Amino acid sequence: MLFVTGGCGFIGSNFILNWAGKHNEKIINIDKLTYAGNRHNLDSIKSNANYELVQLDILSEKSILELLKKHKPRAFLHFAAESHVDRSILGPAEFVQTNVVGTFSLLQANLEYFKTLSEDEKKEFRFLHVSTDEVYGSLGLADPAFTESNAHAPNSPYAASKAASDHFVRAYHHTYGLPTLTTNCSNNYGPFQFPEKLIPLVIKNALAGSKLPIYGTGENVRDWLYVEDHIEAIEVVLKKGRVGETYNIGGNEERQNILIVKKICSVLDEKVPLKNGQKYEDLITFVKDRPGHDQRYAINANKIKNELGWLPKENFETGLKKTIQWYLDHQDWVQKVVDGSYQNWVNQNYGDRK
Repeated sequence: MLFVTGGCGFIGSNFILNWAGKHNEKIINIDKLTYAGNRHNLDSIKSNANYELVQLDILSEKSILELLKKHKPRAFLHFAAESHVDRSILGPAEFVQTNVVGTFSLLQANLEYFKTLSEDEKKEFRFLHVSTDEVYGSLGLADPAFTESNAHAPNSPYAASKAASDHFVRAYHHTYGLPTLTTNCSNNYGPFQFPEKLIPLVIKNALAGSKLPIYGTGENVRDWLYVEDHIEAIEVVLKKGRVGETYNIGGNEERQNILIVKKICSVLDEKVPLKNGQKYEDLITFVKDRPGHDQRYAINANKIKNELGWLPKENFETGLKKTIQWYLDHQDWVQKVVDGSYQNWVNQNYGDRK
């Protein structure tokens, strides 16, 4: 049995769906069901006897421990996080609570549970913490990509909260012997991503004929990782990763943000051309850059390749086309998740960036 936190979110739901399709092993999904958590992501397996959703805040240490002792999972995968930089700039306190205090609470509960296991069960148990490349800070255009030995140097409240959680996970392994694994991934994209992130936001706005807001000059560089490649990597780390180690997971696909947006526009021009003959690229609007916007992230994934044999299967062009097609085919999903609170946030974040 596996425990998963944040399994109704973007990466977590993709992981659960993938796992349920390949393994006959029960998953208990612990999710608070915040704005970014959507139980309907998992409608296709909601009647599966191997799947159970428990609506619970990860700060509920006592309740988490009771669940652990009751179900006795062999692994605990921690996806749950507040994950959007812009939201962390507007309201950092929630990021500290969820990402730092929440992770601490989970570590405490898992450590107490771990102490109750037999020696054989202890050898098998893993606590896998899913983190981000943003903990490493920002790179110059000519700098080598981040490796696992890079010092954490976060530049946003979000990145700082994830860096703190990484440090707590490391400490609980080295101090208490909790068998942990940490993964730091580059920018994910794919099905079920909440439309506050760049790719689904651009797709949504373009289809609505709305402006496509681009920070600054749009020249910030990110490494892009298709979500199915990411979850395959997590499974490999869970199965074969060395206890106490960190593994960087990247797509080897660096792109400037402006080029990402133009590529989305180009694909949409082919698939759903605007009736007035206008090009989607004409909707691009440059807005005031966000504070402390990191110039470049890039992942060196040689460790996971050399030690565990993982490589991404999807290149950016094929992954992006799959992603765009998924959003075109699931406009009902988009409309359901984009409610009044989302519109209020969009207005608050972008409204004064003239």
